[in-house]
Amino acid sequence: RQQVISALFDVIGTDGLLRPAMHYRWNFPDDNLAFVRYHFLHSQRDVPEREEKTEAMMNRMRHAAMIFGVTEQSQPVVEALYLEYLEALNIHFEHHPYLLGWRPCIGDFGLLAPMYGHLGRDPYPARLMQQRAPAVYRWVERMNREDQDAPESFNAGSGFLANDEVPETLIPVMKILAEDFVPETLAAADFIDRWLAERQPDPGAVAVGRLAEALGTADFIVRGETITAQAQPHRFYLLQPVQEAFSMMSDEKQTKVRALLEACGIERPLTAVPSRRTARSDNLEVWE
Repeated sequence: RQQVISALFDVIGTDGLLRPAMHYRWNFPDDNLAFVRYHFLHSQRDVPEREEKTEAMMNRMRHAAMIFGVTEQSQPVVEALYLEYLEALNIHFEHHPYLLGWRPCIGDFGLLAPMYGHLGRDPYPARLMQQRAPAVYRWVERMNREDQDAPESFNAGSGFLANDEVPETLIPVMKILAEDFVPETLAAADFIDRWLAERQPDPGAVAVGRLAEALGTADFIVRGETITAQAQPHRFYLLQPVQEAFSMMSDEKQTKVRALLEACGIERPLTAVPSRRTARSDNLEVWE
C-alpha cells in the first residue's frame, strides 16, 4: 500500500498538479511577474539577445494555464479544488512530517516539484500557502534540507510507518486529488487510444513533442464544469510502473491495495492503460 500510494503521489506531483501550478504562476502577474521574469532571465546565457529570448520564453509559457485547462469558466473549480487539497494536506502534515512517516518517500519528491517549484516559491501562491497551510509550507522547507528538520514533531522516528500503514489523514487528500486526476486520466486514455487507432505510429516514433505539439485535447467534467486539456502520453508513462507493481503483487496484497484506492476514489487509473505502451529513448517517450 505504501509503495502504490508513494508512486501515485509521484505521478500526481509530476503531472497531475499542472493546472493549479500554471494557473497560480501566470494568472497573477501583479504579484508574480517580476519574480518569474528574474528567474527566466537568469536561465538564459549572457548574450545580446538575452532579453528577447526571455520575453519569447515567457510569452510561450503564459498560455500554459489555458493549455492545461484553466479558463475563465473553469478557474473557480481549479481554485476550489486546490484550496481544499491544501487544507487537507495541511492537516496531514500537522500529524506527520512526510507523506508516509518520518522520512520522505518517492511520492514526497514527486509532489515537491509543483509544490516548491511553482506553488511554494512564486509570490502569490507561496503567500497563499504560508497563510492557509503553514504545515505544508514547513514540509516544503523540510524537503529542501538534508536533515529531517521536524522540531515541531515530538518523539520523532526515522523510517516509514510500520506494518505498511497509510495514514488516515492522507485519505481526504487523495479523495480531493482524485476528483480532478481520475476523470482527466480516463478522458486522456480514451483520446490517445483513438489517436493511436487513427495514426498507428511506428514503434520507436516519438510520443511527445513540444508543448504546442501535443496529440490533442480531451474533455472531462469536474464538479459539473467541463475542462479541456492536453492529452499527454507522459502521464501514462508515469503510471506504467504503478500498474506493473500492482500486477506483480499477490492476490492478498492486491486486495488490500484496491480497498485503499477505492476508499480514496482513485482506483481506476490502475486499469487506465492505452493500447500502446511508451518507453524512453534519447530523453523522450517513444511508442513501443
